Amino acid sequence: MEASNSADEFIAAGLAAYGIEADEIELAVMRAAHEVFWPPILELLDLDTSEVPPERAPDLSKAPVEG
Repeated sequence: MEASNSADEFIAAGLAAYGIEADEIELAVMRAAHEVFWPPILELLDLDTSEVPPERAPDLSKAPVEG
């Protein structure tokens, strides 16, 4: 399924669920944002991190510890 086709469906459904009306320009901007952001999101979801050991007690103020 193409990103723009599925975007049309879930954008319309999401807006309707909240009772929000959007004109064609607003819908076009939402479609464009979806086309830009959705493919990299799918790549992240497919990323296999099962062999990466979890970092124990990470210090979030510093870069991750390697090795």
